[in-house]
Amino acid sequence: MPYARLSRPTRRGVLAAGGALGLGVALAACGDDDGAKDGGGAATKGASGPWSFKDDRGTTVKLDKAPATIVAFTGVGAALWDYGVRVKGVFGPTTTKGGKPDVQAGDMDVSKVTVLGNAWGQFNIEKYAGLAPDVLVSTTFDAAGTLWSVPEESKDKIAKLAPSVAISVFDRQLTQPLERMYALAESLGADLKADKVVAAKKRFEDAAARLRKAAKAHPDIKVLAGSASQDIFYVSGTNLSIDLEYFKALGVNFVEPTEAAKKESGGWFENLSWENVDKHKADIIMMDDRSQTIQPADIDEPTWKQLPAVKAGQVIPRSPEPILSYDKCAPLLENLAKAIETAKKVS
Repeated sequence: MPYARLSRPTRRGVLAAGGALGLGVALAACGDDDGAKDGGGAATKGASGPWSFKDDRGTTVKLDKAPATIVAFTGVGAALWDYGVRVKGVFGPTTTKGGKPDVQAGDMDVSKVTVLGNAWGQFNIEKYAGLAPDVLVSTTFDAAGTLWSVPEESKDKIAKLAPSVAISVFDRQLTQPLERMYALAESLGADLKADKVVAAKKRFEDAAARLRKAAKAHPDIKVLAGSASQDIFYVSGTNLSIDLEYFKALGVNFVEPTEAAKKESGGWFENLSWENVDKHKADIIMMDDRSQTIQPADIDEPTWKQLPAVKAGQVIPRSPEPILSYDKCAPLLENLAKAIETAKKVS
């Protein structure tokens, strides 16, 4: 797939945001030109009154009542599910070959949603229209507000069927989109005072404190964020990715590709041949856990097996597209903190 302008990452570039496999609105009642990076604006709701939400494109969607039929990118649907908000349809990686939930589906009951497409960029417009959607919700990985996994060739047809809401996960720290999803869920009727929700938020805050403490106590431990494909090993830089930007802000010492190496991907990552996978020295390797990538247990490359971190068993999963609920993000911080606390210096 050819690259687009470097100022806007391609599907390959964003899917490799942390080293992934390279597989990868018009009906809003009103809009404005506010910037998206500051987190957007407020939402309003009412039991029987009008509903509105200002998204991270600066677009305000207004409806006569809170949307009942919500269609979302799979990861977004999973995040809303954690807050008690049920979506009717999803698009994106949802089930594996055995019909089990994909990692991006989280705890969502995939048997109770209509799957409009089970891979990135797959979207059945006829099924979507049949749901009579009130709103479509997805993330956006670029400054232009492009809806993630909505096919470019059919985006205009899709936009005519329902307004859309975008939560930005581009060039900001994890806490910002978490807060925005939290606000969106509340506007859609979530009970943010529920014990489960309160406990998950507290767990996330505690995990952040633990990771900060671990990073401060072990500043010499180097962490590499990678992803495997058949021919290429991707090494992610910390810029642009919400999880890595946040972990770095907490003090984690990351391996950083050079700017020249990242240039081809618009700043996201560096690609290495398997022969050169030992270019960067690391004590811990975080590997992309998405189903379109090769998982560590299935990598049969001699150079990989000889990496010090691999030989030491210091390889942990990473979620480049984290499910944006506190319940799902807390373990990401806890796992990295534990890895840093217990890692041997091998680089």
